[in-house]
Amino acid sequence: MSPVTSADIARTVREAIPRAASSLRPDVLAALRAAAGAELSPTGRAVLRQLVANAEIAVADGVPLCQDTGTVWVWIEVGSGSGITGDVQADVDAAVRDAYQEYGLRMSTVRDALLDRTNTGDNTPASVTVSFRPGTGATVHVMLKGGGSDNASALTMLDPSAGFEGVTRFVLEAVSVRGAGACPPLVVGVGVGGTFDSVALLAKKALMEPLDAATAPGIAEFQSDLLAAINGLGIGPAGLGGLTTALGVRVRTAPSHIASLPVAVNLGCSAMRSVTVELG
Repeated sequence: MSPVTSADIARTVREAIPRAASSLRPDVLAALRAAAGAELSPTGRAVLRQLVANAEIAVADGVPLCQDTGTVWVWIEVGSGSGITGDVQADVDAAVRDAYQEYGLRMSTVRDALLDRTNTGDNTPASVTVSFRPGTGATVHVMLKGGGSDNASALTMLDPSAGFEGVTRFVLEAVSVRGAGACPPLVVGVGVGGTFDSVALLAKKALMEPLDAATAPGIAEFQSDLLAAINGLGIGPAGLGGLTTALGVRVRTAPSHIASLPVAVNLGCSAMRSVTVELG
């Protein structure tokens, strides 16, 4: 099979950006609707209903779900039987530039986080991650990540003896300290394993998994337990109290050094904007 080209990827990204900006993922919207029916707090229930109405208006009018249209993360899973050609970063940046300008989306990227915090004016560069999987073709994930939710990220290197209890304690601490400022109800991505630099990416990849996707039995139970514990914090929709602090938890694990237990948390806000497209 012919290689996946950077032009194919760029075209996919350009088409995905306005779609992601104005529409919640179906699994997230379904979870919001279910939560609106189950929430016991009158204030929390009102917030959830407003979020559902906002999502419906955004789709109907083709306008962004949120004024913070985020920075762009593109994760490309390339089939090992296809490969990839072209200048992916340059072509993806061109797609981001065109999409953000054409659809009037807010530019949120600065030139240098420390040395030059002037706006680039076109929301580039995008953050691009390329990984490989068996098979052919490619899977392109596009996520628009707002500052509030990304600012609520957390990472730690635990002792292996901490186990499930230590991971749970860290996740709960991260959500309790930062969750109210991340526009709940949240989607909570958790990465466990790998190395210091790779565990954060695990957590971000976890956010791309649909909330209703099947997982291994041990992980499914852990996700369920974490969700119950997070919702037991009482932060609630918009941080105003209630049962629905999170809509779901997704956990990704990886091998690690025998002396390490890396853990990362990446929060997705109530405007969870991501699109996944299969190429080839």
